[in-house]
Amino acid sequence: MEKALIDARQGAWQSLVWYWTPVIAYAFLIFYLSAQPNPEEQLPEFLMKRISDKVLHLMEFGILAVLCYRAFRWAAGPAAARQAVTLAILAASVYAFTDEVHQLFVPAREASWLDWIADTVGAAIGSFGWSQLTKR
Repeated sequence: MEKALIDARQGAWQSLVWYWTPVIAYAFLIFYLSAQPNPEEQLPEFLMKRISDKVLHLMEFGILAVLCYRAFRWAAGPAAARQAVTLAILAASVYAFTDEVHQLFVPAREASWLDWIADTVGAAIGSFGWSQLTKR
C-alpha cells in the first residue's frame, strides 16, 4: 500500500514537471524578449519586415496558452481540467498584462493596450484551437 502511494506521488510530481516546466520556460523567454530595448535586433529580419507586430503577439501568446492549456488539462486536477480552456486564456492574458507593464520600465519600449488585446485574442485562439485539435 505504501509503495503504491509513493509511486502515485512520484507520478504526480513527474506530471507537474512535464506539463508546467514548458509554461515556466516559455514565460521566461517572453520576459527576456520583453526586457530587450530593441527586440527587432533579436529576431530574424523577415519576422519584423513581413509579419505584422500584432500577428507576432497573437502567435507568441497563442503558444503560451497552448502550454497553459496542457498544464491545466493534465496536471492541475479535475476541477481545473474541466475549465482548462478558460484558465489558459485567463493565465496568458494576465501574463500579457504584466508583460505590458514590464515594458513600461524598459528603455525604448512602451506598453500598449492593443498589444494586450492581440495577446489575449492569440491566447483564446491557441487555447480553444488546441482543445479542439486534441479532442480528436
